[in-house]
Amino acid sequence: MPHFIRSVLAIGAVVTTLAACVPMAMFANGSGAGYSGLRADWGTYVSSREVNAFCLSPQLRFLIWEFEGHFGKKVVMQSGYRDNYHNNAAGGADNSYHTKCMAADFYIPGVDKSRLIEFAMRTSAVGGLGCYPGRNFIHVDVRDRPRGYNRPVTFSGC
Repeated sequence: MPHFIRSVLAIGAVVTTLAACVPMAMFANGSGAGYSGLRADWGTYVSSREVNAFCLSPQLRFLIWEFEGHFGKKVVMQSGYRDNYHNNAAGGADNSYHTKCMAADFYIPGVDKSRLIEFAMRTSAVGGLGCYPGRNFIHVDVRDRPRGYNRPVTFSGC
């Protein structure tokens, strides 16, 4: 009997460990009126054909999954990777994290922007946070936070 109990406990430990590796974003919903007419690009909804969701660093992909898992809905990217030409056309900074595959501008249909900002402020993977008055999306990037920062570097109205 002790061998059987040990086997059951070992199997339970393996199942629990593997379950922790499954991102909750797998269960995020991408249906409803807010997603109507949008297309998916590399597993992420995008607002237009110009949005490049291919080049996302692993840290940024995991961060997006954190948002999706927390809110239970898929994000919609307004902007992802930008080459220098597109970055200049968008008015991006010279050293933009968008050009390094480390930034995304996104919204989640049905989720108020203030809730996205609140979640971003307490999520350790967010290195930079931008908030644009009058726009429904936020900017997040996965830069390293400066020494001593316990929240993201914020800019543009956050």
